[in-house]
Amino acid sequence: MTEPKKLYIKTYGCQMNVYDSERMAEALGGEGYVGTDVPEDADMILLNTCHIREKAAEKVYSELGRLKPLKDARPGLKIGVTGCVAQAEGAEIMRRQPLVDLVVGPQSYHRLPAMDAAVRAGGKALDTEFPQADKFTALDARTRANRAPSAFLTVQEGCDKFCAFCVVPYTRGAEASRPAARVLTEAQALVASGVREITLLGQNVNAYDGHPQGLAGLVHDLAAIEGLARIRYTTSHPNDMDAALIAAHGTEPKLMPYLHLPVQSGSDRILKAMARKHTAEHYLRLIERIRAARPDIMLSGDFIVGFPGETEADFQASLDLIREVGYGMAYSFKYSSRPGTPAAEKPQIDEAVMDDRLARVQELITSQQRAAQAAMVGRTVGVLFEKPGRMPGQLTGKSDYLHAVHALADGARIGQVCPVRITSSGPNSLAGEVVS
Repeated sequence: MTEPKKLYIKTYGCQMNVYDSERMAEALGGEGYVGTDVPEDADMILLNTCHIREKAAEKVYSELGRLKPLKDARPGLKIGVTGCVAQAEGAEIMRRQPLVDLVVGPQSYHRLPAMDAAVRAGGKALDTEFPQADKFTALDARTRANRAPSAFLTVQEGCDKFCAFCVVPYTRGAEASRPAARVLTEAQALVASGVREITLLGQNVNAYDGHPQGLAGLVHDLAAIEGLARIRYTTSHPNDMDAALIAAHGTEPKLMPYLHLPVQSGSDRILKAMARKHTAEHYLRLIERIRAARPDIMLSGDFIVGFPGETEADFQASLDLIREVGYGMAYSFKYSSRPGTPAAEKPQIDEAVMDDRLARVQELITSQQRAAQAAMVGRTVGVLFEKPGRMPGQLTGKSDYLHAVHALADGARIGQVCPVRITSSGPNSLAGEVVS
């Protein structure tokens, strides 16, 4: 009996890359590969990369340098670079690092089996095209059993917004939505294999148009799947938050009361420079409508500090918006210049100024997050237990509001949504006790 080949995948970046890595593993599983967590044991190593942050490509080259001794010791080891850095850098990766055997962009990874065959035959393989055919139609049905209780499911890819700071339109292509029937089929397979919570993914997931009623229609159809307990979606754009989707937060019990809705800045001047095509006032009124539909919803957002031209007054406008919204959690970043984007051509702000602003915005966001967690103490919430905790007899999972929660519970409750009374709040998680 032939010993299976071993595949090691290192995933960088967002949830969509996590999903893509899983699909790559499934595609290569048909070629006899099984996963390993030990790169030294692998017959193939894939680096599934992200290009959002500054120096992303250099980090990949550094990782490739660390893999060189493995390749030297085992010339038969195959090394590939996938994802958005692969899309952006293309053949340059192979030129700079000859140890790389294959390079494939995020829209072409369904071709990995054929690329693997070419590499095994002694060649190199490069594919950074934007194929017209939907890659998902070429991927095998998802048949893996005994999955974790929660899973990601990509429903939309690409972006047509062309924000001045963002490389996504160049690395992921134009907005494209998967047909609802195919999404529902994949969701049913996930639920049949043990999944209880599905998070729908997209660069602009609420721009989804693969269902006649948009993302709201897809959510309602998914909610009809027996055994699926929870639905979430990320990441959203304020300009694509339509009335039907807002209403769904108040009418669909399986749609969880958590929404990630990035705004990036509270300054209209900076929002215009970012080409965000919305104002701070538009965003705030949108938040009002969402909270009217679901008063207990937990909100998170994204903020960029130090965008070219940002003044202290512009930064203060962001702090004012954060105070007015009151986030349960949020993510903040220093502006990261990305080659090829419009903002990269503008004079950059001093690094020390960006460091100071990042520290101040994070202090405010942290105080809001801790207040939101403290407010959960004494409440009873649903928790989907996902795995054993650090302490004996302890399980961990996510609340309705996406808070990490741990409680003493029998291992048989993994995969169940249980009522848990929150007893205390820590820096990054909540503790509770199962009610029944």
